Amino acid sequence: MAVLKVIEIMAESEKSWEDATRIAVSKAGSSVKNLRSAFVQSQSVTVKNGEVDKFRVNLKITFEVD
Repeated sequence: MAVLKVIEIMAESEKSWEDATRIAVSKAGSSVKNLRSAFVQSQSVTVKNGEVDKFRVNLKITFEVD
C-alpha cells in the first residue's frame, strides 16, 4: 500500500497559466521525490497599469512517501 501526501504550492509566470504550472511542478520536483500528480486548484492574474502582468496558479501536488 502506498502512502501519499499532498502539499499546496503557488507559482507565477509572465507567459501563461500553463507555464506557471510547469514552474510549480519543476520547483516541487527539485525538493520532493516521487511526484504523482498536480491538481490546479485555482488560477488568477495580477494586473499592472490596467493590463495582465502575471499569471498565477495554486496547485495541490501529490507525492508518494517512502
